[in-house]
Parts: sequence; C-alpha cells; structure tokens
Amino acid sequence: MRVAPERVDHTLPHYPTSCRSCGQDLSGAPTVGEPVRHQVAELPPVRAVVTEHQLFAVRCPHCRAPTRAQLPGGVGASHFGPRLSAFAALLVGRFRLSRREVQALLADLLDVPPSLGSVQAQVEETSQALKGAYREVRQAVRQSTVANVDETGWRLRRERRWVWGAVTATATFFRLGRRGSPDARRLLGSRYGGIVGSDRWGAYRQYPPQRRQLCWAHLKRDFQGLSEQKAPEVARLGQWGLSECRRLFHLWHRYRSGEITRSQRARLLVPVRWRLGRLLKHGSELTGKARALCRDLTKLWPALWTWVHQEGVEPTNNVAERALRKPVLWRKSSFGSSSGRGLRFVERILTVSQTCRQQKQGMLDYLTRAIEAHRAGAPAPLLLVPY
Repeated sequence: MRVAPERVDHTLPHYPTSCRSCGQDLSGAPTVGEPVRHQVAELPPVRAVVTEHQLFAVRCPHCRAPTRAQLPGGVGASHFGPRLSAFAALLVGRFRLSRREVQALLADLLDVPPSLGSVQAQVEETSQALKGAYREVRQAVRQSTVANVDETGWRLRRERRWVWGAVTATATFFRLGRRGSPDARRLLGSRYGGIVGSDRWGAYRQYPPQRRQLCWAHLKRDFQGLSEQKAPEVARLGQWGLSECRRLFHLWHRYRSGEITRSQRARLLVPVRWRLGRLLKHGSELTGKARALCRDLTKLWPALWTWVHQEGVEPTNNVAERALRKPVLWRKSSFGSSSGRGLRFVERILTVSQTCRQQKQGMLDYLTRAIEAHRAGAPAPLLLVPY
C-alpha cells in the first residue's frame, strides 16, 4: 500500500544508532539517499458526536405565562443527525445489511445503540428524502435517446414482484412492479421515443424493431444451446451462428479500441449480415427450437443491427444486466420487502446508488444533503449534473 505524500497524516523518521558492520556510533552522521518508506494505515477510535439540546422554559414577567424554547431549524424531531441517518440507510440499501446488523454496527462502531425502530425510521426518512431525486432520474431516463432495460424477480411478503431497470449513459432508473407488458411500458413511459436495448422477451415487443437493439450476448447463448443439440443439422447451425457472433464481437472490440472507424466497421459487417441472413433462412426450414429461433430473428431483423448506424447503442445488454446484479444479491440476502414502503425504498436507493456512481458523486454526501433538505422543507439537491 502507498498513498500520496500529501495524504500522510504523520511522519516518523527513524535513524540507525550504530554501524551494523563495525559497531561505530552513528549519531550525527549524514544520511545517504532517500529513505525507505513504510506506510501504516490505522482506524482511529470513532464515536458519534452527541449534542444535547436543552429547551428551557421562561416565565413572562408581564403575563406570567411560561414559554418553552423550540428546537432550531434543521434539527427536527429525529434523534439522529442527517449524516448518521444517511449512513444507516447506506448500510441497508447499498451494502445490503439487515436492520439488526445495522443496529449492532452502530452500537459497536459509533457507541450509539439505536433501537430497531430507530433504524427503520432512518430508512423511511431517507426514502422520503430521495423522492425528488427519484423523479429527476425517472424523467431523465424517459427523455433519453438510448436505454438498456432488463428485469429480475423480487418479493413483497409472499407475493411475486419484479425489479425493472433502465440504464442510460448518465443515469439508472429502477422501478418495482409486476411482470408483463404494462409494467415494461411504465418503466420508460408510454411516450418513450428512444432506442430500447433488451433481450427478446415478449414484453419488449411493444417497441418496433426499428427502435430496438437485441442483445447479441443472449443470441450467442442461444446458438451455443443449438450447437449442443444431438441433431447434427441443428448442431451445425448452432456452430455456424457462433462463428458469426465471434466475427461480430471481434469487429466491435476493434472499433472500441480505435483500430477501425465506424464506417469501416459497417463495411466489414456486410458479409456477416449476409451470412446470418442465409443462416436464418436455412434454420427456418428446420424443426423445434432452431426453427423458432430463426423465424423469430427474421421478424426482428432490424433490431439486430441498430447499433451499426446509431451512435451510443451497443450490441449487448450487458450494462442493464450488470445493474441488476445488486438487486439480485439483495433479494438473496433479504428475501424481498415486507411492505409497500419497503418497495419504494428499494427502488429509490437503488436508483440513487447507481446514478451517484455514474455521476461520480459520493453517495453518503448526497444522502446527507438530501436528508438536510428534507428536514428543512427544501427541494432535494440535484443528482444529475446539467450539461
């Protein structure tokens, strides 16, 4: 480990006292060259700063009525400051700790033993404080030119729910609902006019192929499945499809590395498109999964090539799949939500967490400012940097 010199808090110089060769005393002898630097990082004792507000009552000398002082603005009724509340919500929503684990951590680390109800109250307050930021991201995503979308399962008590995610270049929006075309439409809004990157699930067929980009990584897995079939002709079709996928991704990586230009990439993809067209025509005459796949891709043919002529579109849906890993891990450890308010917290904290990373904002600092604004009755701080 090595941090920059300006980051070092304390420097302790050490000098040898005697020569290891002859035993001569080295007091006052000149140094030779630069010192060997060994840095040690340590966690200092941490305790929460507890401020007691004493509200005195004063009797009026005129009418003799007592008047008690009020809490200063921004303090509110909470027994936890904005940064501590933000920290508790961060532990739950970003690091997926249970409420009991947060309770134990705050007691051990900060010497503040909150009740389980207090931890839950901080979570719910943070959820309310993030309402404005959530709406801000939702609007930005629904006005974007390109959005990659995906979905995964969730639980509301014993009922099945779904986490929908939409990822753009600058923000990520999560929404919890049910599975199906209506909720897919609610994710991006009924008037979304941009390009949708996704897999081939039927809920996304409400968008025309000319405004879609199918995931070639999914398609590669489909061809891999065909290549493992026992029927020789189907297996050969799968191998053929895998070869075309490899050629396509090779050109994509060459373009991303700057080795070829966009126009060169389009020209080099012409034979790949031609061969894939032949593959789909041949596969449509087979039976079973091969025929179903090839006929489906024939109908969605324009959606395979949107990335070729539209800037900002990628041939895979990897960004959306990566964004969904966090709710997947959270679901496995928490088994979902127990209330509608819990659903709202999940979608808001996931949205803000991922968008803070894209915006290169510190999440703890943003949550603190959002809670401060909420307690003061002010609008939530902007999450998206205006361009």
